[in-house]
Amino acid sequence: GSIALSTPRRRTRRTRPSGHHGRLDPRRSARAARRTGGIPVTLVRAERRTVQRRLVLLCDVSGSMSAFPRVYLSLLHGAVSSSRAEAFVFSTGLTRLTRQLAVQHPDTALAQAAAGTDDWDSGTRLATGLRLFLDRYGRRGMARGAVVIIFSDGWTQDDPEQVDREMARLQRLAHRIIWVNPRLAAPGFEPLAGGMAAALPYCSAFVSGHSYAALTELADALTGPEPTGPPQLKKPPSTNRIS
Repeated sequence: GSIALSTPRRRTRRTRPSGHHGRLDPRRSARAARRTGGIPVTLVRAERRTVQRRLVLLCDVSGSMSAFPRVYLSLLHGAVSSSRAEAFVFSTGLTRLTRQLAVQHPDTALAQAAAGTDDWDSGTRLATGLRLFLDRYGRRGMARGAVVIIFSDGWTQDDPEQVDREMARLQRLAHRIIWVNPRLAAPGFEPLAGGMAAALPYCSAFVSGHSYAALTELADALTGPEPTGPPQLKKPPSTNRIS
């Protein structure tokens, strides 16, 4: 079955009438009084509206991730269709695939996704992908207050210092960063690869994406309480691997 990705809600500056709850709304109360000859028969109260936080997904489609992108892109397709998420893939560059993944048929969307990027199955420039996203989209507001999910094994040709710098920039903008690493389930895995080790301290959650059951952990990571420190490494059962 499909995996639903739902982000936490946030309060906005806009308000709505709230019956007997909330603060007194002088402006709405004055408008109501005009309908009764200036006599404030009804005092209107209001509360701040809430909306879903934006969901941004960044998927590594480099050669080391070649066994996983189709399943991950199916997940991206569902998120774009149901949650109006923003979707990107990266390898040595960055490609925005939100428009392609917004079509109704997943197979068509995946074919368009593959045709929409020219660095599929090549090397990995993790820091470059993050920098391009932040420079082109993040600082314009797409990442501000958003939940960002990164699908990657953390292998990169970039220096760890570059990854550290771009992850710090992303953390300052995003509400929460979740990292999905399909290598987490491998026997003896430790997040020691340069890119992964540099990125992990900036993540709110670190989950495996090696199986459908593991991908369902995303739901808890998206809506669970905000952690007080870097995620703890927990080994998942290595069953039902996706491919």
